[in-house]
Amino acid sequence: MEPVISALRPRVAAIVPVLNEADAIGGVVTGLKANGADLVIVVDGQSSDATARNARSAGATVLVEARRGYGRALMTGIEALPDDIEVVLFFDGDGTDRTDLVPQVLAPIIEGAADYAQGTRLRGEREPGSLGLAQVVAGHLAGLLILLFYRTRFTDMSPFRALRRDTLAGLGMQEATFGWNLEMQMRVAARGLRVVEIPVGQRKRQGGVSKVSGDLRIAVRAAWIIGTTFWRLARTLPRAKRSEMEAGTTGPRPRPRDYHSSLGTMVD
Repeated sequence: MEPVISALRPRVAAIVPVLNEADAIGGVVTGLKANGADLVIVVDGQSSDATARNARSAGATVLVEARRGYGRALMTGIEALPDDIEVVLFFDGDGTDRTDLVPQVLAPIIEGAADYAQGTRLRGEREPGSLGLAQVVAGHLAGLLILLFYRTRFTDMSPFRALRRDTLAGLGMQEATFGWNLEMQMRVAARGLRVVEIPVGQRKRQGGVSKVSGDLRIAVRAAWIIGTTFWRLARTLPRAKRSEMEAGTTGPRPRPRDYHSSLGTMVD
């Protein structure tokens, strides 16, 4: 059955924001193209190393975004999507995420089992020291707040995520900074979309310097940013009414441990 799915599946584009990731980006692009991405768009924030050159050599379309901001880079990539792209995958360029797990994250979207699929780094195989305290704190805090306000459970705030292009357009994303990932999860939860998390673990960086991980001081700062961003967005993102959720815009949310695919089991 897998060859049939491969032949009929929608075209997928991966959007990868980068800044000085020359050591890792070539392998990331190659891995994405080998695991389901028909197009890889690398958005480079004016790197001072060979990131852009290495990405092009590996087969990526490279865009340069002079304006700073994680979310802004992703929006630049979205604006460049060709008309035939139906599924969008977001992926970091530092080599910490496993490209061989891309098919597992894409499968629930391609098969229509979920509206939004996201990797969780807190489950699956995780290399020691690969996930900083700030990232763990941010993921737990965001998950708790979203659960309390929107009754949707997330265990992480991983950048490894996928959804259909029309679903993405309907979210109305606006955040230009690192608040982008939180905003997307909040908007998904507020609309009551069907969510599935896939265990993806985490690897150590293959080069460059992390922009978000670090010590306790950075973890506290991350928690503050997450909290203030959440409260600002929550004022304008009420949870979907039960009548709206039952009208067909949503359905039962598959739990990661319950989801199986013709492309393989979604859990380890």
